[in-house]
Amino acid sequence: MTSITKPKIAHPSLPRNELGLTRRDYEGGMSTLCAGCGHDSITAAITEAVWGLSLRPENLVKLSGIGCSSKTTAYFVSGAHGFNGVHGRMPSIATGANAANHSLTYIGVSGDGDSLSIGLGQLAHAIRRNVNMLYVIENNGVYGLTKGQFSASADVGTKSKKGDANVQTPVDPALLALSLGAGFVARGFSGDKKQLVPLIQAGLRHPGFALIDVMSPCVTFNDHEGSTKSYAYTREHYHAAVEADYVPRAETIAVDYAEGEALVVPLHDGSEVRLRKLELEFDTADRAKAYSYIDAKLAEGEYVTGLIHEVEAPEHELHAVNRTAAAPLNTMPFERLNPGRATLAKLMARYR
Repeated sequence: MTSITKPKIAHPSLPRNELGLTRRDYEGGMSTLCAGCGHDSITAAITEAVWGLSLRPENLVKLSGIGCSSKTTAYFVSGAHGFNGVHGRMPSIATGANAANHSLTYIGVSGDGDSLSIGLGQLAHAIRRNVNMLYVIENNGVYGLTKGQFSASADVGTKSKKGDANVQTPVDPALLALSLGAGFVARGFSGDKKQLVPLIQAGLRHPGFALIDVMSPCVTFNDHEGSTKSYAYTREHYHAAVEADYVPRAETIAVDYAEGEALVVPLHDGSEVRLRKLELEFDTADRAKAYSYIDAKLAEGEYVTGLIHEVEAPEHELHAVNRTAAAPLNTMPFERLNPGRATLAKLMARYR
């Protein structure tokens, strides 16, 4: 993935965390995403969250697949370990890495295309195995790298850049995670950093799989036929000296509203999304109630944000279930990793 290195210059008065590090120490390369992209706001929230938790950069693992969202891992904590996998396969890489060394902190960043289409089966089994990781879905409803086709999370009636309306029922990540038994499910909005940062921190501290679905508007492919600010309309009505494409600069969308309230958020293309922030007393331990509430609000056109469900069950976490070794595999001597021919033969006999 392409990125531009930031200059390592920090003002001496910048606040420092318990490790003596500033926020600048948790930054990555310069973003190459469109100006105003919600994904960059998520990057800022992740940076703030890991800095606030005083996580050591060298103990953090960043994982991603393919898509605009999967470029995000290049933009935070340059000193962390990182792996950019093939399309939709990030959850398997995360499972393998976590199985080999569970002393590290794992963050997977994916998109609605990477996770809900080609990677849906991979995501489902990472949830089922309860891999100890934070899984962030940057959800914008389109395939940004391939010019804005509908993704699996696109709402019914949503119009594409060509004016076609989506008629297929969307896959909702929060409902999916609840139905698969995830112990931590949350939803946020890229423009609500005040809510998103503590959700990320809670997900990082959860002992098991934690999913956060983050609604993140796309500033480039939310324009569609019929809009006077679309690229096609501009080319038809204005004389251009050369035929060129241009992505206009847009302001990042930011919101601030109280728990229990609903808010209509205007997007860059003139459309709107309705958010509802969970009440403080919402029972996050009741999976059935959480599923019913989210489903009912979706039917009303509202996306519920906040911590939707959390149940701490460390005994069901991947390593507890499989009784893996406490030490990372790369620290074990060869003699312990290789039990010998006789032991392997005895093990294989159990499967005959």
